[in-house]
Amino acid sequence: MNKILALLLVVLAPAFAAAQEEAVRLDHAPVDLGNKASLQHGAAIFINRCLNCHTASLMRYQRLKDLDLTEDEIKKNLLFTTDKIGDTMSPPVDPKISKAAFGVVPPDLSLVARSRSADWLYTYLRSFYRDPKATSGWNNVVFPNVAMPNVLYEEQGMQALQVSEKMNDITGDKVETRKLVIEKPGTLTPVEYDRYVGDLVNYLVYMSEPAQAERKLWGIVVLFVLAGFAFFAFLLKREFWKDVR
Repeated sequence: MNKILALLLVVLAPAFAAAQEEAVRLDHAPVDLGNKASLQHGAAIFINRCLNCHTASLMRYQRLKDLDLTEDEIKKNLLFTTDKIGDTMSPPVDPKISKAAFGVVPPDLSLVARSRSADWLYTYLRSFYRDPKATSGWNNVVFPNVAMPNVLYEEQGMQALQVSEKMNDITGDKVETRKLVIEKPGTLTPVEYDRYVGDLVNYLVYMSEPAQAERKLWGIVVLFVLAGFAFFAFLLKREFWKDVR
């Protein structure tokens, strides 16, 4: 019986955690895989800020050529941890050092946009706030007690979580309101930071499936081809049965 209960806890714990996270309203991410300028900017942000600790073991630098970047541009501006454009993206820091610093090994981000969703990532990266009680000094509304610090605080600025309570006039219950406010401005305005994070999330979505746009295009082509076959099949059927009464 105890083994069954333990198994249920293991199975249900992730679902419960996901439900807790989804209780926070997620903002819509401005994903546009056809915007090459956004994807190029997002790739630069990812490599310069995220790749210091995280890995992207399923993504090769060479795939950045699909974003209209030349091999020389990639080598000159984005190739910092290796000298081979065919290598996968990996951080310069040993995972053991990262684990010692954060308590866990930073996860691989190759498929994070598919496992978490673009809206989740967009909201998460804009929901950090200062928390002296946290080990890193940072906390997050979307992912409470996350080990990751806010690595983009210089651009965003420092946010604080304001919690207030008021009485519900109908039920008489206390209603808690949580709001993030900028205490110390960053180098970007809130609108500019939203665009900055939007480009990063756009790239993360692209990285999770670089052939996504091409796959969708071929899907549309196949549907038109099948529709054409269906039309000719209808004409053939009508011709075949026209003399049958």
